[in-house]
Amino acid sequence: MTARLQDWLQGSFPAIVTPMEDNGDLDFQAFDALIDWHVEKGSSGLVVAGTTGESPTLNSEEHCEVIAHCVKRAKQRFPIIAGTGSNSTEEALFFTKEAKRLGADACLLVTPYYNNPSQEGLYRHFSVIQDAVDIPQILYNVPGRTVCDMSNETVLRLAKLPNIVGLKDATGDISRGKALLANCSSDFVVLSGDDATARELMSLGAKGSVSVTANIVPDRMSEMCALMLSGNFARAAEVDKSISGLHKELFAEANPVPVKWGLGRMNKIKPGIRLPLIPLSERYHVQLERALRDSGVSLQN
Repeated sequence: MTARLQDWLQGSFPAIVTPMEDNGDLDFQAFDALIDWHVEKGSSGLVVAGTTGESPTLNSEEHCEVIAHCVKRAKQRFPIIAGTGSNSTEEALFFTKEAKRLGADACLLVTPYYNNPSQEGLYRHFSVIQDAVDIPQILYNVPGRTVCDMSNETVLRLAKLPNIVGLKDATGDISRGKALLANCSSDFVVLSGDDATARELMSLGAKGSVSVTANIVPDRMSEMCALMLSGNFARAAEVDKSISGLHKELFAEANPVPVKWGLGRMNKIKPGIRLPLIPLSERYHVQLERALRDSGVSLQN
């Protein structure tokens, strides 16, 4: 992208799923259709090869292939943010270098999961990567999934480094987000990573959302974010309320199990998903289908 980062790193960024055949093979035809659909529906860009994109079960070659394919299909119609984080600094560095080589506009780097480093370890992990790769890098804190919580103090230390440009905050802790936004510089971009609290975080200064819900209703999430950015908070609240059922039911089981099931009911993708994840349990079908219909989504019989 040739535009200033602050001009494009705002709005709704669907954390796009990776479509798969019934046997788990990657389905690039469906992937192309999804990318085109998100362009058509006004998404600000895409986050590819993240947790919603099943990055834990993509091998290294597939991970890079998915990024490359998304960049090529987007054709600079909107920016692509590549998920390149890992609990191995060496692996995160490899994926970040590859993402730059493949033409991604920025990278999203999750905190190292499972090995749970100290705050100083987190600082050094991200510092090494930002020193080595000249590409905009967005930190990603989701302690409920990683069991690794990056403090506001560590985020603010890292925000001083030139290639670290923002944070995806998926803590769902609004008071904590408020404190961070009050202390970070105006050119450090905070994006919500929690659909249920995205609008509230934007009311405090966040610039948009990296969204699971936007996989299902990209136009509505894009509209909500645009309304918040323009200061039309009342109308944004109405739009957000109309899709609030999705914010809840798309997490009935581990992401991306429900959202893939929903996209399947919309005939956007096949039901393919990789172990250890399995298709959505039948006991959740009725409530998710109700949330889809209540949100105005047309379903296939």
